[in-house]
Amino acid sequence: IPAIAHGHDFYWERERYQSNRILDLLDRAFPPSLPSLQHVTINTIARDRLQDRRHIESTIIPNVFDFSRPPGGVDAYSRDLRQALGLQAQAPLILQPTRVIRRKGIELAITLVKRLSLAQPDLFIPHSASDEGLNYWHWLEREARLMGVRLHLIDQLVSTSRLKRGGRKMYSLWDIYPHADLVTYPSLYEGFGNALLEAVYFRLPVVVNRYPVYNADIKPLGFEFIELDGFVDDHSVSAVQDLLADPQDSREVLDQNYNIAREHFSLEVLESKLRTVLGSF
Repeated sequence: IPAIAHGHDFYWERERYQSNRILDLLDRAFPPSLPSLQHVTINTIARDRLQDRRHIESTIIPNVFDFSRPPGGVDAYSRDLRQALGLQAQAPLILQPTRVIRRKGIELAITLVKRLSLAQPDLFIPHSASDEGLNYWHWLEREARLMGVRLHLIDQLVSTSRLKRGGRKMYSLWDIYPHADLVTYPSLYEGFGNALLEAVYFRLPVVVNRYPVYNADIKPLGFEFIELDGFVDDHSVSAVQDLLADPQDSREVLDQNYNIAREHFSLEVLESKLRTVLGSF
């Protein structure tokens, strides 16, 4: 059966999968090299390592987003979101739109919030903390408490769609982004960076850690973000302070980021690349 093998995450890319009893089987058969398969990877690093380890050629198709359709804004349903989060009118909503797992580097976001001159030093996380156990979350809670940062896990208010659960109003993730003033994305490792594309789609400023795939496939395209290099330095703190003080000053850069993403990571790009792969069978 002709098929496309979409190699989103390989076992050798995750430290916790390195110790197992079937390494010989994994190295021999995963992913399989078959004449009926056309392989797709999501970044140049994965493509090169798949070639080196398994002698399998692949086509790069990155994560994409529907950039041809402008995002929605704040409406009657989502207007009370900031109130639901307990934010004062002028307090910035700083969003860490990731799961709570170690490779997301959330401790860097906490350090950044600590160093900003904020009356309300809050950081909001809309996703679950239980995907890989709660040890990392409990450590983050302790670090945030010691630094005087209020860390909010708001997954109990977020659903895949708008609804009411147990008498409580639930918001979608798309309701939260339009309220956000800053997105923190200090990941240590990402296969690509879905949340980064989402932030660009909503024309939001982003603080990003220079993880390997970002350096290889995203930064060279011309995006402009506030960058970290594994730690929070004075320059990044100053840049965020300036941005929060005058959000309109970054409007041109945010529009430029949107246009770059539309050119390289749109559904139209996906269609074109998929047609090429399908045509190669």
